[in-house]
Amino acid sequence: MKHYDAIVIGGGSAGLAAAISLKENGIDNIVVLEKDTEPGGILQQCIHNGFGLQTFKEQLSGPAYAERFIKKAAELGVDVRLNTMVTKMTADKQVEYVNPEEGNVTVSADAIILAVGCYERPRGAISITGKRCAGVYTAGQAQKYLNIDGYLVGKRVFILGSGDIGLIMARRMTLEGAKVLGVAEIMPYSNGLPRNIKQCLEDFDIPLYLSHTVTEVFGKDRLERIELMEVDENKSPIPGTEQYFDVDTLLLSIGLIPENHLSDEIGIKMDRSTKGPVVDDRYMTSVEGIFACGNGLHVHDLVDFVTMQAARAGKGAAEYLKNKKDRGTSITVTAGANVGYTVPSVIYPGDVTGDVEFFFRSTQPLDNVVIKAVSGGKELRTVKKRKIIPSEMERLMLKKDILSGLSEDVVISVEVIS
Repeated sequence: MKHYDAIVIGGGSAGLAAAISLKENGIDNIVVLEKDTEPGGILQQCIHNGFGLQTFKEQLSGPAYAERFIKKAAELGVDVRLNTMVTKMTADKQVEYVNPEEGNVTVSADAIILAVGCYERPRGAISITGKRCAGVYTAGQAQKYLNIDGYLVGKRVFILGSGDIGLIMARRMTLEGAKVLGVAEIMPYSNGLPRNIKQCLEDFDIPLYLSHTVTEVFGKDRLERIELMEVDENKSPIPGTEQYFDVDTLLLSIGLIPENHLSDEIGIKMDRSTKGPVVDDRYMTSVEGIFACGNGLHVHDLVDFVTMQAARAGKGAAEYLKNKKDRGTSITVTAGANVGYTVPSVIYPGDVTGDVEFFFRSTQPLDNVVIKAVSGGKELRTVKKRKIIPSEMERLMLKKDILSGLSEDVVISVEVIS
């Protein structure tokens, strides 16, 4: 059985960034296992720009952003195995995979980094009645068909869900000659970035129906019509609010879920809010030597944050490989008022090697707020913001000298300034 210092599962932007970080931190005996025919992940079908502002200080398309990491990994001699599906992972860090060249293979490692990405929530996850007619796609499916395969999936389109992929597809379908009749969102606010609301809907006069959902589809072979209804505060359709749209296509942008069946199989502790693993400040999961990053950890709004956190996971894995000492007693970082979750959510005050940046999302849009980090009744840091919304990732940096002296759990909260 071949043994590696580290195995990275997933060759998207997170996996490549983690592998590059491992190499740059002195870990050379590594391999990246990628199920697709080329590295880069979902970025390869995201031909719009807007990527890279944080990382490269310029606007890039998805493929151009991915190419920067593909090229860097190649320059460092990273071994990337394509067409390689991981079928099993064990807690003692053995990995089984299969590909056309090698067949079924089992390898082992001292560390594993999970960069497994996420998947779209399908129609079956929500209550839309009607027949199983053609013309209902997830937004990501439609994006691949259009941008990679060259097929326009429909001419009269409605989109359910205001996630960023759905918003971007509203613009993309319009530019290709389709008529987008509207975008519906079950929440009273959009789940997409404000810039995408402006550039993808408002600039093209595409209506956004907040507090609405699609309740029924009609059509024998191909979709012909949808029913749209307003919802109440409990997200239940309100009788008498029915509207009907004659369409041939319905795109679903109703959420992304971290792909974590490998984590589930070995009992890695999961966060109920993110649906991804619980990780510490090195991005190590509850199973020693197994790390997680990217959208398989929690769903990001910007790919720049994906690669940023993946680089930290790579550095954390390198630190672990160089010194597997006991890190002492841990404390937890929990979500307080108006905060959905925090990443990381575990720190080791006695073994903090640097400042730690915490990522989180608010649970609702709020104006004039203060972000607080508190431990044992003591305020560690406060930051004022004019506006905070769930669709945008928030960050809070806590200095090493503050963290190293803590003995009680940390709570991060968002409070409205009166």
